[in-house]
Amino acid sequence: MNKKDNFIADINNGYSSKGDSIILGGAILDGEPIAEAHVKIPLKTLNRHGLIAGATGTGKTKTIQVFSEQLSNAGIPVLMMDIKGDFSGIAKEGKEEGFITERHAKINIPYNVSAFPVELMSLSKQSGVRLRATVSEFGPVLFSRILDLNDTQAGVVAVIFKYCDDKQMPLLDLKDIKKVINYITEEGKDEIAASYGKISTATTGTILRKIIELEQQGGDLFFGELSFETDDLMRIDENGKGYVNIIRLTDIQDKPKLFSTFMLSLLAEIYQKMPEKGDAEQPELVIFIDEAHLIFNEASKALLEQIETIVKLIRSKGVGVYFVTQNPMDVPSGVLAQLGLKIQHALRAFTANDRQAIKKTADNYPTSQYYKTDELLTSLGIGEALVTALNEKGIPTPLVATMMRAPQSRMDILSASEIDEINGKSKLVKKYAEEIDRESAFEILTKKLNEAAEVASQQEEQAPARSSKSEPSTATVVGKSVLKVVTSATFIRGVFGVLNKIFKK
Repeated sequence: MNKKDNFIADINNGYSSKGDSIILGGAILDGEPIAEAHVKIPLKTLNRHGLIAGATGTGKTKTIQVFSEQLSNAGIPVLMMDIKGDFSGIAKEGKEEGFITERHAKINIPYNVSAFPVELMSLSKQSGVRLRATVSEFGPVLFSRILDLNDTQAGVVAVIFKYCDDKQMPLLDLKDIKKVINYITEEGKDEIAASYGKISTATTGTILRKIIELEQQGGDLFFGELSFETDDLMRIDENGKGYVNIIRLTDIQDKPKLFSTFMLSLLAEIYQKMPEKGDAEQPELVIFIDEAHLIFNEASKALLEQIETIVKLIRSKGVGVYFVTQNPMDVPSGVLAQLGLKIQHALRAFTANDRQAIKKTADNYPTSQYYKTDELLTSLGIGEALVTALNEKGIPTPLVATMMRAPQSRMDILSASEIDEINGKSKLVKKYAEEIDRESAFEILTKKLNEAAEVASQQEEQAPARSSKSEPSTATVVGKSVLKVVTSATFIRGVFGVLNKIFKK
């Protein structure tokens, strides 16, 4: 056989599967698409996680769109984090253009337009399904890691959660935990010391500042009720298509703390609530995290370890996580090692550092007799990518340059009126629209402090009249106060410090 025939045989053997699969596109050899060789990814392996990478403008967004469409067609729900606002068009049919028809003819894949069931979601006050979680649902360990606390500070957070559990005070939003911190530092410090040990005000002050930082990034909007139920991500429509749940994050892309907080809490919640699936025939849910570097660049070491742990474990629940970023080096090596599918669009080599990064990227892919990987990485066209995956036996597939198929849905965003139309028909928007502020730690402690103040006021009114013993004069009080200040150690150290500077001059 000649080179082309060998290539076709290798690709078809490497990307064959006994079970159902999705087709990403057609193979490319020597710059030409090969109609007889399709790049198929078995559904069974999609819980092995993946990476979609490439420079700006190389086609990552369309690849995610195609991937999501094919998953939806297979009845697999999708959750995508839309940082730039690119994906809402999935809800509407695309338009058949000449260049699309020609592209699909080259790779021998039929093309037809289609719309897909979509839910638009938000962490902020944008229109859509509101996503919230309570502080209690995070638990002390995860909440401490989100705030990047040390062991001592995390121990105090654990005490706060335990105290609230013992006193049956729900921690629902950030004002609840702030109120508890203020209480245990001031009025309730003796009560806490008696039952849980003394707590340093310096420690509680640091925790409070960290919470305020999170609050300023929008955490006050995220923490609260009604908590989002992860089962609502797993819906299938009446036509058997999986819902594409799009979290619109355009207004929080400059708030990485809130973004990483939400992502980690979501993964932890899914892991805790979903049953074990083992090696099922297809995943229960696939998650796309766009602009993943926003998470990893800002994450503490403890948070990175938590993400890595959850990514390792969550696949057994039938959940696939796909990180989308410009450079594969943005993803920590511990996470990168867990990824089974890699779709690499073109990279740009403008500097020596760029060329070095490209060489490292090429080393992460299987060697191929058909390609010089490092050279190909800089010569791929728009909508073309290097692909390698795992077959049904868990063996890496051959590296293949791929002409990606075109999206069936609209390759543009929805208008404001179209967004309103989708939200108006959504059952979930109505379900999560109401903000619930039931009695929690804030209200319970406020009531307790008010009652204590009222009792103290009554006792003061009922106290016997003061003794007729003459009160010291104002001059005497002021004199004693001045004398106390002048003889204090702090004042003396300050005076000697000033004199020392004068004498040095």
